[in-house]
Amino acid sequence: MKKIFAVIAMFGLLSLGMTQTVKAQDAASAGQENVEAVAGDSAVAAAPVQAVEEPAAPVEEETQSFHKALKVKFIEGNAGFMSLVAIALIIGLAFCIERIIYLSLAEVNTNKMLKKVEACLEKGDLEGAKDVCRNTRGPVASICYQGLMRVNDGLDVVERSVVSYGGVQAAALEKNCSWVTLFIAMAPSLGFLGTVIGMVQAFDNIQKAGDISPTIVAAGMKVALITTIFGIIVALVLQVFYNFILTKIEAINSDMEDSSITLLDMIMKYNLKYGK
Repeated sequence: MKKIFAVIAMFGLLSLGMTQTVKAQDAASAGQENVEAVAGDSAVAAAPVQAVEEPAAPVEEETQSFHKALKVKFIEGNAGFMSLVAIALIIGLAFCIERIIYLSLAEVNTNKMLKKVEACLEKGDLEGAKDVCRNTRGPVASICYQGLMRVNDGLDVVERSVVSYGGVQAAALEKNCSWVTLFIAMAPSLGFLGTVIGMVQAFDNIQKAGDISPTIVAAGMKVALITTIFGIIVALVLQVFYNFILTKIEAINSDMEDSSITLLDMIMKYNLKYGK
């Protein structure tokens, strides 16, 4: 019996030791998991927070800021002279727009018109050819009409009439262009005048203060440079429009010369065919 109790006691002690060992292992594994969790939380907390990009400012705000800056510079550049430069820009652009509209209306399909005139003259329909020119706008049609009006007077008379009326139409195309050149020259001149006045103001301020201070000199120089910049910008803008106008005038003059030569050939064929 004693041996049986001894064996039972030994098994009890072994089972108790194994239970404590399992508990110790469970506690150790749980502690390790807690450490890993804490380390993970620390890593997450320590991870750098990505900066959230702010949405770009809307275009309207940039436009408003540009207008505001332009207004400030306009006022800083001596409003009197800056107003004169702005008036030169407005009037110069008005003349440019008027010329561009006039020249755009003066441009027509001359080849199509001359083919209609030639078809009428080949059939002997002189009045029909006149009607084609009369119903077509532009200087080319007007020149052709003047030439057809004098078909019965001879080819020499027709040629002189076409050349004379072509000169009149060329002068009409160049009308008001001299005003554009005036404002192109006037805008930088007004800017330079503002520059000189700004320099004079700077020296007056130096004389009153009795000291050459950068602040005193910068005020006058700023006015001088702003007026010069705006004057040059206005001149450049008007110059671009003026060159565009000259290009259109040259194209129309070329059409008038070519059409005049073609018309004389058609009239010569008409006179030979119909004995006029």
